Amino acid sequence: MELTEAKGRLVAIGGAEDREGEKRILSKFVEIAGGKKAKIVILTVATDSPEEAAKEMTKVFKSLGVETIKVFDITEREDANSSRGVKMIEEATGLYFTGGDQIHITSLMGGSEMQRVMHERYEKDLIIAGTSAGAAMMSNSMILSGASEENPRLRAVEIGPGMDLIIGAIIDTHFSQRGRHGRLLSAVAHYPQDLGLGIDENTALFINKGKFEVIGEGAVTVIDGGAMTYTNAPDVRKGEGLALADVRVHVLPDGYEYNLHDRCVIKPEKMNSKVKKAGLNENGKEK
Repeated sequence: MELTEAKGRLVAIGGAEDREGEKRILSKFVEIAGGKKAKIVILTVATDSPEEAAKEMTKVFKSLGVETIKVFDITEREDANSSRGVKMIEEATGLYFTGGDQIHITSLMGGSEMQRVMHERYEKDLIIAGTSAGAAMMSNSMILSGASEENPRLRAVEIGPGMDLIIGAIIDTHFSQRGRHGRLLSAVAHYPQDLGLGIDENTALFINKGKFEVIGEGAVTVIDGGAMTYTNAPDVRKGEGLALADVRVHVLPDGYEYNLHDRCVIKPEKMNSKVKKAGLNENGKEK
């Protein structure tokens, strides 16, 4: 297994995606799922207002030309093992998880027949999208709670298992808007083998197995603790400040890509073309 690995196609959205204007993120999701012929299933398991969320997202997908839209809510464990829910996933070309609370997704769907079929289809041809909690649940290590706008501190975040759609990562959402840099750094300090992915609002990672592309008006912050040379985590008490040396941080706006296997940034072609025209190498220095 690679250090960071996704076996299929994912759309991890940082929350508050545009649903009324250009709808770039959701439009691309629909396009990949089959366009007008897409069969979209909206899963409202994360939210406490499933009817409202279903109505809103059905309207959005209809506006994008999707003809086949189904909704499935999971309020009890038995729902996630129902033949109806399993059949919906078997027939879908795209799944969309609404926002809410990510622990609802893992506790109600984890180990269920719907999760099993979802993973089988995901590894073949199913594209899975999720916003806010629907994105946070995708990674193997999932942030359950943690204070925003604070410096990194030992055990400042609560972390649990996610839905294992991307292995070797921790996803955080509403990232810049809620000042969550410190809590994602705390999470990476606890699990430096996992890549920290902080996604801004109206911004998404389009993950296709070995790499992802950033789309949206914000940025994705990548925190790589694998090369860290020092941390005081083993020596401090709960709540005390963390020291982290030589952590790699990348801030990637719209159009940038990232190689998950090699953990490196892929620059847009248009930037490379401008650099070449200016007589510079890719590091911006004269040839």
